[in-house]
Amino acid sequence: MNRWFILAGAFLIIIGIAWPWLGKLPIGRLPGDIIVSRPNLKFYFPIATMAIISIILSLILWLLKK
Repeated sequence: MNRWFILAGAFLIIIGIAWPWLGKLPIGRLPGDIIVSRPNLKFYFPIATMAIISIILSLILWLLKK
């Protein structure tokens, strides 16, 4: 269990360092993401982004399990 916490922390540090470059990727602005903008409301529901991230994480975990 401790090894997973260390790996998760290292992963978060890497993501934090790479955030300026990751922000330029089109993830989060894909076709299929719902955005409602009104004067007093901004609602964002990233359906396509969540599906892609879920598929990628499932493949990574499947590969690690083997």
